[in-house]
Amino acid sequence: MEFYEVLNKRRTIRDFSNKEVSDEVLKKVLDAAFKAPTNDHLRQLEFVVIRGQENISRIISPVSENTRKIQQAGLEAAEGVMDGDEYAMFVDALPKQKRMLMQSNCLILPFFRQKDYPLCQPADQSSLNYFASVWASVENILLAATAEGLACTFRIPIGNEPEYVKQVVGAPEGYEFACFLAIGYAAPDAHIPKQKVINVEDRIHRNVW
Repeated sequence: MEFYEVLNKRRTIRDFSNKEVSDEVLKKVLDAAFKAPTNDHLRQLEFVVIRGQENISRIISPVSENTRKIQQAGLEAAEGVMDGDEYAMFVDALPKQKRMLMQSNCLILPFFRQKDYPLCQPADQSSLNYFASVWASVENILLAATAEGLACTFRIPIGNEPEYVKQVVGAPEGYEFACFLAIGYAAPDAHIPKQKVINVEDRIHRNVW
């Protein structure tokens, strides 16, 4: 698949089929993570691969409760402050948070070494270079998965989720958890979120804003 075609095809998919991602394809996709730019050139990334509904359910057990709390806060309240496209995506995504992570049956947990630990108490802005590096690697994974005909979705951990996941998998001290990343094959009737169309020329500022 040509590079710009991959960029255009990449979408967040939250509805998966039961077709399993092979270890061979998964290895290729995760190898792409190490081709991304990385702080200090150390590539201190680690990936925990979770397969099996019971194992995934245990890892994501706080997700249901945290999602319920958000739902209680009210979709109606969100409608009043969100852009129309943003709200439509929110309404589709929120009820699927647990299901989408389990349905693919291939949950990736990316971890990265954080020099100034913990992540949410950085010494200065450059301390976040490690966080930026892991997200560059996640973007490579998303693009590689697209090139392989796979679909992906991710959830940014909230509340107690990062510490819970680190404890369950036995992550070493000094490593941070980036996101829940589900990789699989899209369901035939998978919902394709509407993408906001951006005219890039409107976003380019020359010399001054």
